[in-house]
Amino acid sequence: MGQPTGHLIETERKYEADAGFVLPDLAGLAGVAAVRPPERQRLAATYFDTAGLRLAGARITLRRRTGGSDAGWHVKRPAGPDSRREIHFPAGRSAAAVPRAVAAEVAAWTGGEPLAPVARLLTTRIVLRLADPAGQVLAEVADDRVTASRAEAGPPGGPVRWAEPMRWREIEVELVSGDRDLLNAAGTLLMGAGARRSASASKLAHVLSAGG
Repeated sequence: MGQPTGHLIETERKYEADAGFVLPDLAGLAGVAAVRPPERQRLAATYFDTAGLRLAGARITLRRRTGGSDAGWHVKRPAGPDSRREIHFPAGRSAAAVPRAVAAEVAAWTGGEPLAPVARLLTTRIVLRLADPAGQVLAEVADDRVTASRAEAGPPGGPVRWAEPMRWREIEVELVSGDRDLLNAAGTLLMGAGARRSASASKLAHVLSAGG
């Protein structure tokens, strides 16, 4: 595995929602002319870090994900308020070890320590795309049902042992071609319907904070 397959800046906000939460009418947002039919996705991801969680401490995410439109290895680093710089690599055949090219992207933070699985997530996602009058996608709203487990310490070299799974629902609003006014307006609409700003910056942070 060599060069990355893509770079992008991801700007999004996350909201917690109860099981009975009903998404409000997103077509009422300013500039949104249509909400495209929902797309259902099944995502599976394994997250990697050092034993001391050096990457998490630097707010860096390293994962291998399958499913959806961007399957592969992802490295995410902070890039300003609500934003992260994301680098993609092909998924490859194995999920057991981090490829060298991917590990090189985080080498400045790992301090030479090995990378190992720290969490795994299964997400059932329903994606709604908000489009302008010309049909251009302004933002994506993802309604996620997440089942996640944190890796537990086991014998060196042995198989990963996983803690009892935890479950939650999360709503993500990610900008595509829209601006922060849309991000703010969508958040106001969601919170008015009963959602709450997420206390965690990412799904991984949610798992790690609950397990710590």
